[in-house]
Amino acid sequence: MRKISVFIFLSVIAFASCKKDNTNNCSAVNITAPASEVETLRAYITANSISATEDPRGFFYKINIAGSGDKPTVCNAVTVNYKGTLTNGTQVDAANNVTLDLSRLIIGWQEGIPLIGTGGSITLYLPPSLAYGSSDYGNIPGNSILIFNIDLIAVN
Repeated sequence: MRKISVFIFLSVIAFASCKKDNTNNCSAVNITAPASEVETLRAYITANSISATEDPRGFFYKINIAGSGDKPTVCNAVTVNYKGTLTNGTQVDAANNVTLDLSRLIIGWQEGIPLIGTGGSITLYLPPSLAYGSSDYGNIPGNSILIFNIDLIAVN
């Protein structure tokens, strides 16, 4: 009987130690792109007469619709429609009604999507260091400026 009691006690302790921690271990990002990348992106924006706001972190954005619902934080999952292109117009990615954990996405999305609320729409112009960096990533060449049109459907 004593062995069973010890087994039950140890099982309860083991189970309690495996209890899920409901605190978020995510934190807001605040990464700034290098000046050379920002200058290249600024030149693209200017040469193409794009009306966009320069963020101090080194990306540009245009809020198409501000949205009236909740604004996400990097700790949220978001449901979005999006299309990503290179500066030459080549589409590199797209999806509709996809739910993604914002903390697991590229830095430019983590910094840019929280600028709008649910129901909002934003265009992000991202330098390489806030996107996929200097290495090729699938059909995205290294050191690419990326343009994302994103509709924020829900904050989860």
